[in-house]
Amino acid sequence: QVQLVESGGGSVQAGGSLRLSCAVSGHTFNRYCAGWYRQIPGKERERVAATFTGGGFTVYADSVKGRFAISQDNSNAKNTLYLQMNSLKTEDTAVYYCATSVWGQGTQVTVS
Repeated sequence: QVQLVESGGGSVQAGGSLRLSCAVSGHTFNRYCAGWYRQIPGKERERVAATFTGGGFTVYADSVKGRFAISQDNSNAKNTLYLQMNSLKTEDTAVYYCATSVWGQGTQVTVS
């Protein structure tokens, strides 16, 4: 059973940085598509960044290009997906979700 557990959200001032983590477990193979999404109340969930854990592609929403970076750590038998968020803006405020074949529980990011 695939499980995703996110952490790292919080409150930060505009211009600051946060790093979100997503502990991934339960995938049969170590290669899969993974992404970060965000949702503002009343709006549709949007994809922020996505990657293939076996390498080969990474995509970003135009609104975060050059500020956010998706990465992964598959060392020491742990699979963790990260989203490094720099130069945060108030419009980045949202609940952030990681996703592979399932969704994580979400973590709140508030930029003021």
